[in-house]
Amino acid sequence: MTQEQNQPIFELRQYDIFEGQLDRWVEYMDSTIIPFQRSLGFVVVGSWYSREKNQYIWIRRFENEAERERLYKVVYEHEFWLNDALPVVLEMLSRDTGRTITDMHASPLSILR
Repeated sequence: MTQEQNQPIFELRQYDIFEGQLDRWVEYMDSTIIPFQRSLGFVVVGSWYSREKNQYIWIRRFENEAERERLYKVVYEHEFWLNDALPVVLEMLSRDTGRTITDMHASPLSILR
């Protein structure tokens, strides 16, 4: 395992939300998605939204790539995600054109680690 594979990874996730759905999306993330993911071990560093761009931004943190792979499997193969959450998400978020995920590794002087 390389040094980079064994250090924390942050995901900067930016979603374009369908017109008229931003308030509903923010409420659903705060009431359902973030608590669900946290209950299974995800660390959500923060979340934000932009009315100007009709966009939702959030950051998640993982100890390393192995943890990220494990948590992805736990969450995105979970019965609740597949049967309950995903259908609601697809009503508000274009997964084809409205999602950007950026992997980030902390630099030595970063406060977030």
